[in-house]
Amino acid sequence: MTKHKLLKKARRHAGEVIAFLREHFSIVGLLLGAIFFAFSLTPSLLPRSEMVQGLISGLSLAAGYGLGVMGTWLWAILGIPSPPRRIFYGIKSFIAVVSGLLIVVFLWRADTWQNNIRELMGMDPTSGIRSLVVAIVAVLIFFLCLALARLFRKTFRYLATQLERIVPPRVSHILGLATAFLLFWAIIDGILFSLALRSADTTHRQLDALMEPEIEAPDNPYRAGGPDSLLAWEDMGRQGRRFLAGGPTREDFQAFAEQESNEVIRVYVGLNAAETPEERAGLALAELKRLGAFERSMLVLITPTGTGWVDPAGINPIEHLKRGDIASVAAQYSYLPSPVSLMAEGAYGMESARALFQAVYGHWSNLPRDDRPALYLFGLSLGALNSDRSFDFYDIIEDPFDGALWSGPPFRSPTWQDATERRNPGSPAWLPRFRDDSVIRFANQHGGLRKGATDWGDFRIAFLQYASDPITFFSPQSLYSEPDWLKSPRGPDVSKDLRWFPVVTMLQLAADMTAGTAPPGYGHTIAAEHYFDAWLALVEPRGWTESDLEILREKFSPH
Repeated sequence: MTKHKLLKKARRHAGEVIAFLREHFSIVGLLLGAIFFAFSLTPSLLPRSEMVQGLISGLSLAAGYGLGVMGTWLWAILGIPSPPRRIFYGIKSFIAVVSGLLIVVFLWRADTWQNNIRELMGMDPTSGIRSLVVAIVAVLIFFLCLALARLFRKTFRYLATQLERIVPPRVSHILGLATAFLLFWAIIDGILFSLALRSADTTHRQLDALMEPEIEAPDNPYRAGGPDSLLAWEDMGRQGRRFLAGGPTREDFQAFAEQESNEVIRVYVGLNAAETPEERAGLALAELKRLGAFERSMLVLITPTGTGWVDPAGINPIEHLKRGDIASVAAQYSYLPSPVSLMAEGAYGMESARALFQAVYGHWSNLPRDDRPALYLFGLSLGALNSDRSFDFYDIIEDPFDGALWSGPPFRSPTWQDATERRNPGSPAWLPRFRDDSVIRFANQHGGLRKGATDWGDFRIAFLQYASDPITFFSPQSLYSEPDWLKSPRGPDVSKDLRWFPVVTMLQLAADMTAGTAPPGYGHTIAAEHYFDAWLALVEPRGWTESDLEILREKFSPH
């Protein structure tokens, strides 16, 4: 076959492909979708696998396609004249070539971008994001979204046609669109979401009730669930039993300092201990009184994450710094993972945290001021959010507790949100300075709590966060505007290659929140050594020499 015939055959096949695409797809939508697909391959806050990358790219392709279809529809509705066909075809051909080049270049760069993030976080490089896997997953996600969109359109048209028999055409279209939306929403929320939630509820309820044979009821009289406890070991829940069975002992403290030490008091109330949050809070208070918690020098009110988990890295350092002269209490409000708990039981977590705070604070505030423990609040992630919501500043203004340490605060946390938005000019969004630093301070892996324009007051709030944490720095507004934390200067753990793109960046951050992972000290995984420094600055425990503190700090530093 001659070269001329081969070229002619290639042109004929290309024409057939273009004709097929024009018949079944929006060319403008595909071109814009291809650009969104390419942008989705750029780095975000956390490293991601091929499957997660494929999901993001597929959703980005679908979002770009949808915007292209909507733009074409609006163009026609507004009656804007189109350019001559030859010019319009040339423009689309040019954009198609540019889009194809973008995809090729960005797929080639994706591996480098991901490994740059991994290097930034001290992780080993990957063997590469397999482009074929990403492309296949992305195409499957795209066609799934496209099928749902076309099903919605057919449903809308059918309903509008039926309604035209009794109402004018324009009214029928509005009613048809609203009815189709309500129908799809009812199916998604009332059936699919409910089934998924029931499945998650059943699975995690069984996990919560699991009695792990290697974790036995404590024989330590200073732990809830131990001898003479008011709380049954079986009612603690899986995470509660882990919290009570773990933790340091008096012998551990004496290995770091020769001064007198105490056994730590730990109290945990599981969901099965009582019916209501108020009843569980009452049990927690009674157990604290029985164990002599209000006779210690410090009491920590912990709000756990959705599953009821208390991060050992967060509580163990302060127990060492206080040499055991400390009590802590937590109450479970869910056994679902934090994202699911936030969607399904958001108000319940706040109610539980508030009930426990009111019970403990109510008793604590009636004790003589010179004869009561320092009272601190502690929460990680969803625990930080619910801890923040557990009290009203107006209720404690006359007799405030001593302070709070909230780590990895979700972007919806009210105090964090307010202080970040009203931060001092010149301070970055990922490490704000608030007013004169006398009440609220922020820290990351490089510290920050010891720096203040004035002395830290008697009432102290500390936020421990990393610039690479998507739970903290996700923003719905990233759909259409660049987040402040992306502006210069950037956080030390945020890739210099990260760029903001409309729609795409929000999808990337959402994927980082749900499927992103990072080593301790990055993302949403707070390192014990950073907890140690935060507690040290917040509480300022007495009786430690610098050399003793360095020895103790080594215990919580990675080896």
